[in-house]
Amino acid sequence: MPEQRIFKILTLNAISSHGLSRFPATGYQAGSDITEPDAILVRSHNMLDSIVPSSVKAIGRAGAGTNNIPVATMSARGIPVFNTPGANANAVKELVLASLFLAARNLAPAIRFVDSLQGDDETLNKQVENTKKRFSGIELPGRTLGVIGLGEIGRLVANAAIKFGMKVIGYDPKITVESAWSLSAEVKKADSMEDLLRHSEFISLHVPLTESTLHLINAQSIRLMKHHAVLLNFSRGATVDEDAVLHAIANHKIRTYVSDFPSQKLQHQNGVVTLPHLGASTMEAEDNCAIMVVDQLIDYLQNGNITNTVNFPDMQMEREVPYRVAVANANVPNMLGQISTSMANAGLNIHNMINKSRNEMAYTLVDTDNPVPQRVLDAITAIDGVLLARYLPHRSNVIESSFNLKEPTGHV
Repeated sequence: MPEQRIFKILTLNAISSHGLSRFPATGYQAGSDITEPDAILVRSHNMLDSIVPSSVKAIGRAGAGTNNIPVATMSARGIPVFNTPGANANAVKELVLASLFLAARNLAPAIRFVDSLQGDDETLNKQVENTKKRFSGIELPGRTLGVIGLGEIGRLVANAAIKFGMKVIGYDPKITVESAWSLSAEVKKADSMEDLLRHSEFISLHVPLTESTLHLINAQSIRLMKHHAVLLNFSRGATVDEDAVLHAIANHKIRTYVSDFPSQKLQHQNGVVTLPHLGASTMEAEDNCAIMVVDQLIDYLQNGNITNTVNFPDMQMEREVPYRVAVANANVPNMLGQISTSMANAGLNIHNMINKSRNEMAYTLVDTDNPVPQRVLDAITAIDGVLLARYLPHRSNVIESSFNLKEPTGHV
C-alpha cells in the first residue's frame, strides 16, 4: 500500500492555534516556511501581486472579505477561494453597537477634550463644568436605525438595536428566506435604500465591496438623509465617498461618521471617528474564523467537498465508496458526458455523481466502484475546459494525486 501523502499548508499570516490544531497530527504539515504547498491560509496578507505556486489546490481566508486574494486568477486555475462568512459576526456586531453609543453620546470628542486639559484638579473641574454642554448627546430608545445589508452581521445589529428600544428599518434586495426568518419581526423592511435613508437617524452599512456598492453612500444618497444623521461604516472603506461625507459634515447634514477604515483624508476631521479596523479583532472571532476555514480546507483536500467559497458552487457528497474524482472546469456544454465517457471507456462503473455550476465555474464529483487508473485521469485532464482534476481515494486506500493544467512557477 502506498505511503499516505502529507498535505502541506502555507500560512501567510499568524493563524489561531485553535484552528491550526484542527489539522490531523498525521497527514498534515502547516507553517510559514512551507514549500510546494497544497493550500494557503491567509488573513490580511496581500496576495494580489504574488505568484501562487502551481502546487496550490485551495486558498482559505480566515475572514469574510477576499479583496486581498486574486480570485479571478484562481478561478481560471480551478482553485477555490474559501472564506468564513459569519464567523466574526458577533465581534463586528458588538463594535457597531459600541459605536452607536459612542456617536450618540459624543464620546470621542469628549475624550479628546479631557485629554487636552491642563492644570490642577480644581482647574480641570472648572473647565469640565464650563464645557461639558458641548458634548451633550442623545439616547437611543425611540431613535431609528437603518441597516443596509441584512447578512449575518446586519441581522445581528438590527435585532440587538430592537432590544435597545430603537426603531429599525432594514434594506437588502438579496436577502435570503433563511435570513429573513432570523430577523426580528419588529424590523421594518424598506422598499428601497432611498426610503431607508429618508427615515433613519442612524445608518449602518453591512454590504460587501463590489462594483455596485462602490461609493454606495455618495453626494446623491446623502442628500436624502435626515439632517444631523449618524453614519456607521463597518463594511469596507470604499463603500463610502469620503469627500461627500466630509462635505456633508461641514454643512451639518451628517453629525458623525464612524468608520472602521481609517484614511489620511479622514484623519483629524471634526465629526469623524475612525477605528483601526477592529471589527473582527477579538480572540473569539480569530479562533472562530480559523476553525471554520481549516475544517473547510480539510474536507476539500480529502473529500473534494466545498463549503463557503467566493468562486465555486457549494457541494457536498457523502462517501459510499473509496474512490473519488473531483473536477473543476469551465461551465461549458457536454462536460459531464466527456467525463463519463472517459470513465466508461476504462470499464469504470460510476457509483455516484454530482455537478453544480456558479457563473462561469462548474464543479463535478464522481465516485467509482473501482480504483481510477492514471490513464483515466490523464484523459479527463486533457478535456478542453478542465482546469483542475484530482483523484481523491479514501486516505486509508491510496495516495492522492492531482493534475493542474495551469502551472506558473514562483513564490507567494
